[in-house]
Amino acid sequence: MSNFALDIRKFAENSKVKTDAVVKKVLLDVTKQVVQMSPVGDGTLWKTPPPPGYIGGRFRGNWQFGISAVPSGELDNLDNVGDGSKTYEGIFASIPDKAAGNIYYLANNLPYAQRLENGWSSQAPVGMVALTVVKWNSIVDQAVNGTYDRSSPGLAAGFKAYKV
Repeated sequence: MSNFALDIRKFAENSKVKTDAVVKKVLLDVTKQVVQMSPVGDGTLWKTPPPPGYIGGRFRGNWQFGISAVPSGELDNLDNVGDGSKTYEGIFASIPDKAAGNIYYLANNLPYAQRLENGWSSQAPVGMVALTVVKWNSIVDQAVNGTYDRSSPGLAAGFKAYKV
């Protein structure tokens, strides 16, 4: 096999690894942002007092991750302390290393999830998912820029190697 063919094979293999890394980074960042922005019930902010024994954090704890299928059902998880790491770290563990080429879902199936997304909570007046969608391009750009060498020497080496 010629040097050129070997260079192309190496480039293709390296590109796949980097593509997997970008997809995984995007999934991590989107999940973390949505979970961190999810409101945690705080009865002191409510117009009417919460029911006796109420504990917030069920909504944040109900984010579920699916590969090739939308998750169904509700979880019996609470995540009411800190920044939501209990939820998003659990999701992170299920993201495959070879992430490219799959369809992913992040869902919250609680009956009031849509109301929260539509601004029902003063803690998330513009929702969580919609705001993340607005930031999508920035999230992807940051993932790509953190994975690929976009420095002048890196670009120059590519141009020189392939006489571009």
